[in-house]
Amino acid sequence: MDKFRMIFQFFQSNQESFMNGICGIMALASTQMYSAFDFNCPCLPHYNMAYGLGILLVPPFILFLLGFVLNNNISMLAEEWRRPQGQRGKDPAVLRYMFCSMAQRAMIAPAVWVSVTLLDGKCITCAFCTAVPVETLGNASHPLLSQGEMQRVLARIPCKEIYSGQELIANEVAVRYLRCISQALGWCFVLLMTTLAFLVRSLRPCFSQAAFLKSRYWSHYIDIERKLFDETCAEHARSFAKVCIQQFFEGMSTDLVAAHCHLPRKTSEDAGEASKKLLGITDQGTMNMALKSWHRCKPPLHLHPPALPSGNGWAGEGQPPVHPSTPRRETAAYYSLV
Repeated sequence: MDKFRMIFQFFQSNQESFMNGICGIMALASTQMYSAFDFNCPCLPHYNMAYGLGILLVPPFILFLLGFVLNNNISMLAEEWRRPQGQRGKDPAVLRYMFCSMAQRAMIAPAVWVSVTLLDGKCITCAFCTAVPVETLGNASHPLLSQGEMQRVLARIPCKEIYSGQELIANEVAVRYLRCISQALGWCFVLLMTTLAFLVRSLRPCFSQAAFLKSRYWSHYIDIERKLFDETCAEHARSFAKVCIQQFFEGMSTDLVAAHCHLPRKTSEDAGEASKKLLGITDQGTMNMALKSWHRCKPPLHLHPPALPSGNGWAGEGQPPVHPSTPRRETAAYYSLV
């Protein structure tokens, strides 16, 4: 249990680790889904290829979209891409980094599905059973079958219980031939994915390490800023609701006082603390205006000290700070007449 707790805490440490854990769980789920899937080839000339290639390609596409849906950064990416320019510019490099990061994680489960499907060989056997080279593996000079009848016989190769073309080509030979081709394609696919991942991981720091660090930093900043903004809004909503409820019950207490009910005197410490957390935003319209302002013109990413008060008011932002002049040092000389 301690190991599982440590793994769970690692997944919750940051957004990237959490998404890596989600993608790993989806990869394991894809293998379990394929093992639990009941593969039934229709064994018909015009439907075998559609069914086999559909099982090979459609579930990976669904898993790819599901990887984007489960990624919390997809809404953050869409919001950052569609928001107005405002006071903060939008960096295309950061948006590209976020999209590529999500796409790489979302591709894990589809790649596992395609690899497992090709190594198993059922989809390729069902899709391309009518393309078996009968001239090489069987008896192509069978006098009793036309071309259409031969296609119908070959289409039943995946269905061993209804296959009736042993004189044309043995069922075991055709299945073994197609499964070998499928496994070869599967290992080539695994090798290709591994090589691409190795090249991306190893060659990227050699070319754009500084740009990569910048994009990664600001993508993390956007994520943290969004979380802090949500937490601040939730805290404000809690304080707002607390003050509203207290004012409601204070108004209702007048009826109880009129009915000669003795109410305990309540201190206003809680109400004062909740009012401080409102930060001057005490009505719905002002809060809506603040939310719209945050979306339309986010503050620029430039931290500056507060302006210093001058003689005529507050000093401007662009003015340099005025340092107090150092006091002059006065010396006195005494002369004596001898």
